Amino acid sequence: MTAPLLEVNHLRVEFPGRRGTLLALDDVSFAIAPGEILGVVGESGAGKSLTGAAIIGLLEPPGRIAAGEIRLAGRRIDNLPYEQMRRVRGREIGAVFQDPLTSLNPLYTVGQQIVETIVTHLPLTAAQARVRAIELLASTGIPAPEARIDHYPHQFSGGMRQRVVIALALAADPKLIVADEPTTALDVSIQAQIIALLKKVCHEQGAAVMLVTHDMGVIAETCDRVAVMYAGRIAEIGPVGEVIHRPAHPYTAGLMGSIPAMDEDRERLLQIDGAMPRLTAIPSGCAFHPRCPRVAERCRADRPELAEVGATRAACWRPVGQEVQP
Repeated sequence: MTAPLLEVNHLRVEFPGRRGTLLALDDVSFAIAPGEILGVVGESGAGKSLTGAAIIGLLEPPGRIAAGEIRLAGRRIDNLPYEQMRRVRGREIGAVFQDPLTSLNPLYTVGQQIVETIVTHLPLTAAQARVRAIELLASTGIPAPEARIDHYPHQFSGGMRQRVVIALALAADPKLIVADEPTTALDVSIQAQIIALLKKVCHEQGAAVMLVTHDMGVIAETCDRVAVMYAGRIAEIGPVGEVIHRPAHPYTAGLMGSIPAMDEDRERLLQIDGAMPRLTAIPSGCAFHPRCPRVAERCRADRPELAEVGATRAACWRPVGQEVQP
């Protein structure tokens, strides 16, 4: 096994407030190897984007990492001073966000922004950086990059802007790319192109990719492994084929059942009753128990930890496919 590039160990993120402290991420642990794409999936509010923000050091105040550690290539990065973390974020970690307009400065051409990033983090002159910027734009599929490099963000379509953001994220040859909902606002054909681009970067540069999304189609098409999050914890993690086709956690099974199958004639899609609990009202025991069709007394009282269930690991006392006594 290759040594993991990113290691997240027992991560805990809190938001202190006047009425007490809200626990947003609770004991989250996973690792990503070089050249691997890990998908992180779950409903809104599950903690997916927050996990990505904690890794790249961009937690919104008053959010803070209260426990655990994050290691990049063996080096701990969660306790670095701001300036050091800023250098790591540009040089070793590339970030791709959901809305490319928030990642690009409208007052500067895309070329100026990419060149500045390259010059800041790599030992290149401005002229060399411009050549590299044109190569990056070309590699991300932007036509006529020699001309487009001098255009402003508003002169690009949504899909092209997202390509520019990916070029920007790749500017300094990062080891890790954190992509937070990179295809959400794009139409399906552009989604497919962005996904192919991420896969290409991963395989050609050996970068590790953490792909945050709520789209299981994107996960199935892109990822090697998938982590399913619920209420600030990982409910299940494993190889993407196993999690999709043989889910062990009832929440994962509910997510999979809500996806329409092209080869089935079904009157209604399955649904998970209820809603994700608020941070102020996380249930005791397993947080999913009020919505779970397999709930038992132990689920209400004791919180399960991740444990091996077949080829995946699930935090569940009564995994799908394993019949146990109530």
